[in-house]
Amino acid sequence: MPSIAPQSGSTSESESGRTENPSDAHHPWSVAVLGPGGVGGLLAALLSRAGHRVICLAGETTAKTLRENGIRVRSERFGDFTAEVEAGTELREPVDLCVVAVKHTSLDEALTRVPPDVLGPDALVLPLLNGVEHTEALRGRYGDDRVAAGVIRVESTRVAPGVIEHGSPFADIDLAGRTARPLGEVAAVLEAAGLRARVAESETAILWAKLAFLAPFALLTTRYGTGAGPVRTEHREELLALIDETTAVGRAAGAPLDAARSVAMFDACPADMRSSMQRDAEAGRPLELEAIGGAVLRAAERHGIAVPTAARLVAEVEAL
Repeated sequence: MPSIAPQSGSTSESESGRTENPSDAHHPWSVAVLGPGGVGGLLAALLSRAGHRVICLAGETTAKTLRENGIRVRSERFGDFTAEVEAGTELREPVDLCVVAVKHTSLDEALTRVPPDVLGPDALVLPLLNGVEHTEALRGRYGDDRVAAGVIRVESTRVAPGVIEHGSPFADIDLAGRTARPLGEVAAVLEAAGLRARVAESETAILWAKLAFLAPFALLTTRYGTGAGPVRTEHREELLALIDETTAVGRAAGAPLDAARSVAMFDACPADMRSSMQRDAEAGRPLELEAIGGAVLRAAERHGIAVPTAARLVAEVEAL
């Protein structure tokens, strides 16, 4: 769900307007990034450039490339730069923060790279995954008070191992949850690295606010093989129906969603903006269909809400 608000300073505000004032956000952190792809690679590079120690966790070939060449970022917003990072196939020491930025399709296998007993007692796990169902599994593995809910709004692509193209004019992160480490500290670290971060009151609200935009965006761009511009003009009737359906499901789940806001966000997207699901489909990679469209269908069934447009598009994308 895109946002075109300007970048704020190095503190974060909750939904109540209270500004966090973290005590140690200006000291270097140790950060593990599980999955240095489009999202994880961008965060790893920005955090490294801001002076933090970053350890990327990936397969041996990718890890070797990152150790030797670092991460190269091409971005109008952040500039073109190369950041040095450490890299390995498994976490071997405690860290302050572990960003989980892999695809749902490889989540279970990837989590073996971060053993719970190695993570450290004060670490916070920040998943930046699509969907709304992953936090429960992560809390079962790492503990309820060590896993936040997080969403990121960004268009960022790994074009080669260690090479990231950031295409959107925004890179915004929302955090929520009751965790041992204050989320204001995490938000301040992200803000100081150049991202726009906010601590919200409700994790249900932030997860569904993204999904209410992402499900229509991903399903329609993938189904028709086009960017946001043609979707909102040539397929607008389907877009509006799909936004209405996902909004209704999200509201039933407890999120205060507004369909008009999702429509406005979609209309504000760059016309050529494409979804990660569409890119995966074009590259022949597994799709996060279960985590995005499937999550909407399962929640709709639990709450007794009819979602005919979503059901049809999930089926059609699956058939692709």
